[in-house]
Amino acid sequence: MLELTLRRNLIATALAMNSGGLNQGTSGNLSVRRGKEMFITPSALPYHRCRPEDVVLLDMDGTARGRRKPSSEWRLHLDIYKTQPDARAILHAHPPWCTTLACLDRDIPPFHYMVALAGGDTIRCAPYAVFGSRELSDNVSAALKDRSACLMSHHGMVCFADSPEKVLDLAIEVENLARVYCQALQIGEPSLLDQKQMNEVLARFADYRSCS
Repeated sequence: MLELTLRRNLIATALAMNSGGLNQGTSGNLSVRRGKEMFITPSALPYHRCRPEDVVLLDMDGTARGRRKPSSEWRLHLDIYKTQPDARAILHAHPPWCTTLACLDRDIPPFHYMVALAGGDTIRCAPYAVFGSRELSDNVSAALKDRSACLMSHHGMVCFADSPEKVLDLAIEVENLARVYCQALQIGEPSLLDQKQMNEVLARFADYRSCS
């Protein structure tokens, strides 16, 4: 029953990701970790046609079990789980505002205090590499050092949290930050919060999480 619930939650989150405008068609992917395994959305199957049995189970060595092929970005998910002990759910998508900045190779700087929601004073943009590659996975892992979200050059964004619901919430927040930053850039370069100001926000966020 627990496994069925995980599979259903993963599909529900994928549907919400697309209906909320974070993603389009069959692009993007989601996963959830269970011990030394992860469940990941299948490759090239529209989410509205995805059934619990279509979700693919992968061991942490990359061995897949199921009737479908895993997402082409399975390696990215696997390496994030290996390098981020707190990761329990991962969302990768091509939201329009994040992707706009990613196509310009721009980080999201500390123009707004909510940038700290991703764990640092910036949301980095990982250098480009072809999708599904080891190089892309390595680049993203580096961009996620001390962070829970990053952009992916000429590609999209990826983030992680401790549940499918929370990772969707984080993705929505990052996309909103990207949208506001892009809008601000249409007027001019926004002023930025300094390191001391961002450290204060990060400390307050840490206190908030410890009480939740």
